[in-house]
Parts: sequence; C-alpha cells; structure tokens
Amino acid sequence: MTDLSNDSPRRYFVDNHGRRVLVGLTITETSEFEELDNLAARNRRAGNVLWEKNGFPAAEQEERWLELYTKHDEAWSKWMADTRANRKGNLSLS
Repeated sequence: MTDLSNDSPRRYFVDNHGRRVLVGLTITETSEFEELDNLAARNRRAGNVLWEKNGFPAAEQEERWLELYTKHDEAWSKWMADTRANRKGNLSLS
C-alpha cells in the first residue's frame, strides 16, 4: 500500500491474519461494506436500485453504505496526505 509508483494506491491493507481490510474500517465493517456494495451492484444490473435485504429498507442500507464509505474515504485521504508529507520530508536537498 505504500508504493505510490502505481497509478492508484490500493485502498486495502492486509491485517495480521492475512485478511484484506479497507483503510479506516475494521474487518467486520469491510465485510459489511463489500456486502452492501455488491448487493447494490447486483440490483442495479437487474434494473432495480433498491437494496432490500433481510427486511431492511433500502434507505437504511444506502445510509449505512454511505456511512462506511465516508469513514473509509476520510481515513484513506488522511493516509494519502500523511504519506505525501512524509515523502516530501524525506527528500534530501544536497
């Protein structure tokens, strides 16, 4: 994740148990986010944008997806800013 030579840094890291976890989220939150994200994608392909599942109204699932995405995106943006600042701080001026 610290290799910035690629076009887009990965938004996941590998935890101590070898599991991919979204930056800023727990493994449980990552699983929940991916499930909601996949559910929305499947429903869109079927021509239905509602995220009805297990009796939860679509609005609640959309709100939870947005909450998790926002938490992740803010942490990722901070990580990127910190990484850039560290790289600039490590440049030698000789």
